[in-house]
Amino acid sequence: MAGTSSRLSDAALAALGAALGCELAARGRTLATAESCTGGWIAKALTDTAGSSAWFAGAVVCYSDRVKCRVLGVSEETLAAFGAVSEPTVEEMARGALELCEADVAVAVSGIAGPDGGVPGKPVGTVCFGWAWRTAGGIRTRVMTGHLGGDRETVRRETVAAALAGVSQLLEEKDAAGA
Repeated sequence: MAGTSSRLSDAALAALGAALGCELAARGRTLATAESCTGGWIAKALTDTAGSSAWFAGAVVCYSDRVKCRVLGVSEETLAAFGAVSEPTVEEMARGALELCEADVAVAVSGIAGPDGGVPGKPVGTVCFGWAWRTAGGIRTRVMTGHLGGDRETVRRETVAAALAGVSQLLEEKDAAGA
């Protein structure tokens, strides 16, 4: 999950979004996002592609815990126990975006982009990712935490790229499994 912001220019992020859009369109799937530390940048990278409304269902930018709870259904208990930057929180954010936007797949991110905000155990550059997707048996989820280096912009750009790559990987795995 390392890289430089020069490698991840706006054009490079838009290209990643366009490539993911082609994957989603080819599979007849729709995507939703729930974004905290990226402030809607994942959605921007996706919607920079004309025609993205065919596969992009919507986004929620949820900086505040109140919005995470009221709009996405993140439980206050989860936030109290684990904090906004945690795997349990992004899992609930992803589930909430999936349901709210009636999408097939969702990605959620919450992190500490800096330069302030780091705490022991969660330094600046800590980003939690959550993905949710529909299966015949219900909703499945995956979460992970990354530790990204660089300044605020670099952390945010790397987060966008990793979130998009995670959706692409998920789609490939679902195809390989015949899901």
